[in-house]
Amino acid sequence: MASAPLASDASRRLLELARRDRDAAVAELAAASPEEQVALVCEAPLAERVRLLALLPRPEEVIPRLPEAELCFVVKAQGLSDAGWILAHATPEQIVASVDLDAWHGYEPDLPTLSQWIAALADADPKALLGAARALDPELLVLMLRSRVGVVQKPTDAEGWDPPDRSQTLEGQFHFFALAEKDDLEDIVALLRTLFEEDYWTYFRLMQGAIWELDSDTEEWALRWRSGRLQDLGFPSWEEAMSIYGFIAPTERTRVPDEEAPLDVGSWSLPVWLPSLPDAQQTRHRVFRAIAELPADERSSAFYAFVALANKVAVADKLPLSDAESTPRAIEKAARFASEGLALVAEAQQLPDAEVLRRVTLERLFRVGANLDPLEARR
Repeated sequence: MASAPLASDASRRLLELARRDRDAAVAELAAASPEEQVALVCEAPLAERVRLLALLPRPEEVIPRLPEAELCFVVKAQGLSDAGWILAHATPEQIVASVDLDAWHGYEPDLPTLSQWIAALADADPKALLGAARALDPELLVLMLRSRVGVVQKPTDAEGWDPPDRSQTLEGQFHFFALAEKDDLEDIVALLRTLFEEDYWTYFRLMQGAIWELDSDTEEWALRWRSGRLQDLGFPSWEEAMSIYGFIAPTERTRVPDEEAPLDVGSWSLPVWLPSLPDAQQTRHRVFRAIAELPADERSSAFYAFVALANKVAVADKLPLSDAESTPRAIEKAARFASEGLALVAEAQQLPDAEVLRRVTLERLFRVGANLDPLEARR
């Protein structure tokens, strides 16, 4: 998580200044540290973030610092077809995370969307395309290739052999051709040519995979790698996330479990920009007011516990993880039902709200609240 965030009204003021005097806005941005510039971009309205990035005097210092999901949000706001200049400065890790978030439908890869990411990277520069191709799972790239091209390898005994009609080759061995008549394969050719020139082993692996690998096995491995990375970003599997809607008997809802350690939570690098939870004086949610009453070390642990809960809500409700609106929706729902659970337990146990947070996990409080109105919770 980036440090030294500026208030969101600073982003609005800077954008207003840019409309009157672009040079002055650029100079003011240049005076800010890269961390402050990240905060300005991430706290601006989504539709305005691209304008702020365009004002940066050194975008190559700021874009790699954006949280992974925020990079995805910005690229989608720009439009993949026009986002090459942004992706030119993105790290391979940001690209992989963005593809994990955007180029899947449930448990299946969204290969047309992946093709759009590859085309955008091809428009960026060869270095960005090469870095992404090396970082992305080869299984995913093989699936994309097989959805777009047929690949044939020249036989050892090639006497009398002719390559397929409309096919092309980079080295005389592997011949590929478009499966769709109107597909010009410009992005595929750029990808394969870059790999052939810079990383022949990866090129050879993809071409062999496009010929021989089974889609079912390849999809299974691609899903396995993606699931592991999403868990590292704080997004559990759907089956695990659905535990937040588990049934709790009415007689058990106000119980304080002895075995839980609610605030034994470590920090991790957040994929979205969440510099802090809402101010206690400006929120209607009881759980945020309770977190604000905790001392600094416990408050930090509660912050990450709440983010983990919101991530589970997003996954369980199958919110699109590449949509910038999913995060606030998940946070709102997590806060609402955790607050209802907190109110029930605090009043039944005659405990201050902050003390309940020390004894009961936020996930259990959410489950309690969801059990009070299960139909509304599952909506």
